[in-house]
Amino acid sequence: ADTALAKGDGIAAEAALRELLRGGASRDEIAARMGEAELLQGQLAEARSWLETGVFSSGTEGHGFRMLGRLEMQAGNLPAAGRAFDQALAIMPDDASLWVDIARLRYRGGEQAQAVDAASRAIELEPDNPDALLLNGQLARDARGMEAALHYFARALELQPDNVELLGEYAATLNEMGRARESLAAARRMVRLDPGNPEAFYLQAVIAARGGRFDLARQLLQRSRLYGRDRPAGILLGGIIDLQQGNHASAAQSFDRLYRAQPENRQLRDLLAASLSLGGNHRELVHRFDTDARMLSASPYLRMTVARGHEALGRRAAAAPLLDRAAKSRQSNLVALQPPGDMAVASRRGVGSGMDALSLIRGQIVSGSRDAALGNARAFLARYPGSADAMGLFGDASLAAGRAEAALQSYREASRIRRTWPLAKRMIAALRISGAGAEAFALGEAHLAGDPSNGELASLLGRMAYDDGNFPKARTLFDHAPSHGSERDPQVHALRSLAARQAGDDAEADRFALRAVNLLPQGRMALNALSRSDNPALRRAAVAKLRRMDASAGSLAP
Repeated sequence: ADTALAKGDGIAAEAALRELLRGGASRDEIAARMGEAELLQGQLAEARSWLETGVFSSGTEGHGFRMLGRLEMQAGNLPAAGRAFDQALAIMPDDASLWVDIARLRYRGGEQAQAVDAASRAIELEPDNPDALLLNGQLARDARGMEAALHYFARALELQPDNVELLGEYAATLNEMGRARESLAAARRMVRLDPGNPEAFYLQAVIAARGGRFDLARQLLQRSRLYGRDRPAGILLGGIIDLQQGNHASAAQSFDRLYRAQPENRQLRDLLAASLSLGGNHRELVHRFDTDARMLSASPYLRMTVARGHEALGRRAAAAPLLDRAAKSRQSNLVALQPPGDMAVASRRGVGSGMDALSLIRGQIVSGSRDAALGNARAFLARYPGSADAMGLFGDASLAAGRAEAALQSYREASRIRRTWPLAKRMIAALRISGAGAEAFALGEAHLAGDPSNGELASLLGRMAYDDGNFPKARTLFDHAPSHGSERDPQVHALRSLAARQAGDDAEADRFALRAVNLLPQGRMALNALSRSDNPALRRAAVAKLRRMDASAGSLAP
């Protein structure tokens, strides 16, 4: 039975345990193991019948209460899970696997800082515990990026080479690092071990799509079953495949489904806008996104897309301001986002829940009530002191109130738990405000190493390098950004042109300047880059257009 449980085979374990029961074993002798066997099979009611009484034989009590805690956690009863784990901890305080379970409970309950501490305790107690290695790898990936996580997964696989869950984490991490060949080998091994594993086919679909093999990616995604139908990642991939293959209406349906569930996701918003535009659905495009495109936080791409929608509907007057905004140099300053919910309702409810706190505090930041926002953020953090979200929100309120150092401290505490790109972006901004430009750039480079497909970050770092006069570094970063989502950003190509010009590569500078102008013909930065060309015809055309733009604006300023 123990051998079967170690392999995760609940059916075989149950059969062996029932044989013991028929042979005269008492119920309390097998209750802990039988509860685990039923949990492995997903039979929560059966597991409860063995575990809920808390009657276990001597030597199995700790394991029994640990399984009871797992049962309550799966059932969503987190306080009861905590009580069961406390009973187990009193019996076996140095059990690494128990500390892993405690860490997962704390993470689910919003005590994320405490979860990190529990995971560290598990690895200290048993450095070669596969469960502890898996959890610490997942937490390291959240906080420090892919590279930091990889060695945990690799070490765990040395101990359990046939563990499909570990292989999935390893393959996904390799894929995000751009190591497609190694990721594919791991995913194929998952299929050999578990031929019907949906995650293995999903991972192969991602690799195929990133390699431009969209027909193969679709076939693999269909074989992933639940990933393609129900999981947000699979729905997103399906939408991207449709977009690439010209199935714009189908892509729009996929992106719309996700965007309604994740209205804060601006990448989804831009993808939905793109699919509506390419599908000729201009009326819905401008109806849904005209207001968003006029906000300070809108991307140049969204502004251009909505402007083209207005033009397609014959509304040139509505398109003109959006095109003007898209053509202007984008500032790197942070912009306060609108609250996701009703601020008045959130104000009545207070900061009891995460969504109410987010709506209230963000609404107060946007309206300029910064002291109130800071007070509510402090109260929310006091209520959930281990929550990375609460730490980040307090950092936002501090930054809005002009307290960059306090914001940085809170952001650093949050990043110890989970350093997402939005959090890293705010940390970079706070460091630059504090005059720590070199530290901001180093933080950005470290994040890019763990998130190499982040084109937005590569673009930001390229601008920072260019502003500091580090033109070789800027060229490298601007070369990286377009292949990871910034290929239609005219400012990236314009700055790439200027960096090449500084290095004396005039042919390359002209090529990138022309690319920027083609993307945004009225873009002043792009035209300025082209006006520095050594080619007289290109230079004259760019200068003439800049003068016409100045004249139409009623100004002769260069």
